[in-house]
Amino acid sequence: MEPYDHELEHSGDIVAAPGPEQEALKTINSYISAFNRRDLQGMNAAFHFPHVRIASGSIHVLEEDRFNDDEFFTAFIDRTGWDYSLWDYRHAVQSKEDKVHFAVQFTRYTSEGAVIGHYPSLWIVALIDGRWGVQARSSFAP
Repeated sequence: MEPYDHELEHSGDIVAAPGPEQEALKTINSYISAFNRRDLQGMNAAFHFPHVRIASGSIHVLEEDRFNDDEFFTAFIDRTGWDYSLWDYRHAVQSKEDKVHFAVQFTRYTSEGAVIGHYPSLWIVALIDGRWGVQARSSFAP
């Protein structure tokens, strides 16, 4: 199988009005691009810290150093078989000038292009100190 096309990261159904919703959308797009590149600094740049993630029955508060561990991707790939993720949809469902709530879904794939799973989530992107960043996520992904 050919390697995935990075342009596909930004495909999928998008509902986001001009203005804050489009600006916030850039942040979640930059996160998935950094994630697929295994770029820890890029992932950090897309977030505000502390960052809250609700998943697998737990609430996790992530500090910035969470994505400074070089073993992050090794452990994640060993545990899941993951190679890349693509958006299925990104829908802004509520917004104000400084915060946007997105209902999103992404799919995780193996290096052979097999689907690992589809994961709907709610992402909260906020404008803080002049910068858009993902402040919280609630996900059905493990």
